[in-house]
Amino acid sequence: MHILLSNDDGYFAPGLACLAEALSAIAEVTVVAPERDRSGASNSLTLDRPLNLRRAASGFYYVNGTPTDCVHLAVTGMLDALPDIVISGINAGANMGDDTIYSGTVAAATEGYLLGVPSIAVSLVGKRHAHYDTAARVTANLVRQFERKLHNWPWLLNVNVPDIPYEQIDDVVVTRLGRRHRAEPVVKSLNPHGETVYWVGAAGGAQDAGEGTDFYAVEHRCVSVTPLQIDLTQYAQLDAVSGWLMERDAR
Repeated sequence: MHILLSNDDGYFAPGLACLAEALSAIAEVTVVAPERDRSGASNSLTLDRPLNLRRAASGFYYVNGTPTDCVHLAVTGMLDALPDIVISGINAGANMGDDTIYSGTVAAATEGYLLGVPSIAVSLVGKRHAHYDTAARVTANLVRQFERKLHNWPWLLNVNVPDIPYEQIDDVVVTRLGRRHRAEPVVKSLNPHGETVYWVGAAGGAQDAGEGTDFYAVEHRCVSVTPLQIDLTQYAQLDAVSGWLMERDAR
């Protein structure tokens, strides 16, 4: 089995190194990650300049672009054959609920999925980031399960792991995305030149965090596994919008 591994925290991130070590014991691993932290890059592609691919002393490849660039470059130009699976992580922090829209970690996995490869995004939920080994072990277990099953189509999984010892994990559960409250307001300050600058505010707290959500699972010491889809169509509004357009044309 060949795994393409990426992230959004940069090729030097401890979560990436921990995951690469764990997965190398069970598969061939190629690492292609951003040259610097690109958290919050979402699914952006670099289209205004060429990209460089370099190799670090660790053996990891790094790209002067986004997480999406890394996976796109690797799958469509670098690798001789499609990888069996794309894995993104381990992210330093949660990617639950609305986070998935902004997350570079999820974006790297999404690009693999869009290119026809089963993909997993993995995040460690907590502020101490003390147990990357737990998330790495959970991911290795998922890869072993993947290897034992036949798959008729690619899938995209968003995995969030509590930052606790592996032995304290209660279960692995399939969840839906929760929802956060609106983000905190931007923080305004002055830079050394006296110019007004703005920092994006912190993410809002959990709003929809009931049983069955990713927030609930992690809060109760469970690994959350959420299958994601890309179709953003709001099907419930198709008829309403169609009726609105007909009213406009009738005037």
